[in-house]
Amino acid sequence: DGLKTPIYGVLGNHDTICMVPGLEAMGIRMLLNEGEIIERSGQRLHLGGIDDAHFYRMDDIDKVAAAIPDGEFSILISHTPEVYRQAALAGFNLLLSGHTHGGQICLPGGIPITLDSVLPRSMGSGAWKYGGLTGYTSVGAGSSIVPVRFNCPPEITLHHLRRRN
Repeated sequence: DGLKTPIYGVLGNHDTICMVPGLEAMGIRMLLNEGEIIERSGQRLHLGGIDDAHFYRMDDIDKVAAAIPDGEFSILISHTPEVYRQAALAGFNLLLSGHTHGGQICLPGGIPITLDSVLPRSMGSGAWKYGGLTGYTSVGAGSSIVPVRFNCPPEITLHHLRRRN
């Protein structure tokens, strides 16, 4: 029956601002250096999304973080995990990203040949930590440049958030 709303998204390095009206017409709320408050059962979290930080470099993490009260749980969505230092410094709790395709073409054992990103290889796919920031970099289901994946299976990730006791 489709996805439950609301659905949020951010632009990446292969996207343009011209895509936003069409995506929003389909019910996807695009976060362009802005945030939303999500409330469920008397609890709330702050969801921020930034514009592309890899190619267009139009991201403004400080603007997004400024709207989040100290001590409140916050998630940053960024196409690229390259912003991990800025996200940690801004006080975000969780960074969800993609962009790397997990390397797309990897050596045996899933060791990426390249991530096309400036970050430690340990942040190129899956769960990671940086100081007080927890992150997850999805390898995604697609490809870039060449339509092939080798030793890097695709994934569609579903994150379940639970309140810490």
